[in-house]
Amino acid sequence: MLFFVLLLKVTWILAADGGHHWTYEGPHGQDHWPASYPECGGNAQSPIDIQTDGVIFDPDLPTVQPHGYDQLGTEPLDLHNNGHTVQLSLPPTLHLGGLPRKYTAAQLHLHWGQKGTLKGSEHQINSEATAAELHVVHYDSESYGSLSEAAQKPQGLAVLGILIEVGETENPAYDHILSHLHEVRYKDQKTSVPPFNVRELLPQQLEQFFRYNGSLTTPPCYQSVLWTVFNRRAQISMGQLEKLQETLSSTEEDPSEPLVQNYRVPQPLNQRTIFASFIQVGPLYTTGEMLGLGMGISAGCLCLLLTIYFIAQKIRPEKKTKMSSLGRRNCTELIYP
Repeated sequence: MLFFVLLLKVTWILAADGGHHWTYEGPHGQDHWPASYPECGGNAQSPIDIQTDGVIFDPDLPTVQPHGYDQLGTEPLDLHNNGHTVQLSLPPTLHLGGLPRKYTAAQLHLHWGQKGTLKGSEHQINSEATAAELHVVHYDSESYGSLSEAAQKPQGLAVLGILIEVGETENPAYDHILSHLHEVRYKDQKTSVPPFNVRELLPQQLEQFFRYNGSLTTPPCYQSVLWTVFNRRAQISMGQLEKLQETLSSTEEDPSEPLVQNYRVPQPLNQRTIFASFIQVGPLYTTGEMLGLGMGISAGCLCLLLTIYFIAQKIRPEKKTKMSSLGRRNCTELIYP
């Protein structure tokens, strides 16, 4: 019973209307959130665009340690379409090490883009978004008795952000969620999911991450989140991404209102500092920058080859003329010594 009450509080804080209707676009979209939820206009909002040339390396940041993620027991997990995202409840046996306090898991959910696009993450790195993003939400269980209490306190919450990109093969771990989406097609529908290894949803290597203080990315936008955004990414197949983009509806019994593009745009960093657990080896480039750099190098090489060719063409006649002149002179000297 206690866990059910906690789950209701999680849903209320992270997804419910709180008395106001909100969406990602339109008259109730994210540009208008501060009118109903004042903290959404605060100066420490999330997500952000992480510019790697401005982060501070902190060698004292310990590696995040997910405990219990691979041992969820036998109880089924609740999967819920709340009209804004698909959310999976997590048992309180999961918690994080490597943070200032013990943070107990509450739920995880996803953010993604429009059908046919590869842009749907909330956080960006060097202005580059990925296809989707996973958030695993925890609360400070050492200091507070519930998630609802912790959500309004500084660093009361700790959220893991995992950027998701498209790869060549299916990810079996994500299929534990995606294969059940048709059972929660409409808003407020719920289903049960067998327990699985949640650790496999995360990147294999967790040593490289960014850390900053921010907020919930949905109303009420409480500025109480200690964010950990991993540098390495998880991968799903194109088919899995399409299933995420095409299956769900944001309303009850109305498939004409697809649940897509449920990501908030990056917010101003203002005076906040982003820390990194690792040192970048050389600059990071976006895909567009890499293409531009490649085209520039190719064009430069082509110009160099053409220059060498034309120089060679110019030198060859001159050399031939010089050799002919030298030959004629030698013959003349032989005839008229």
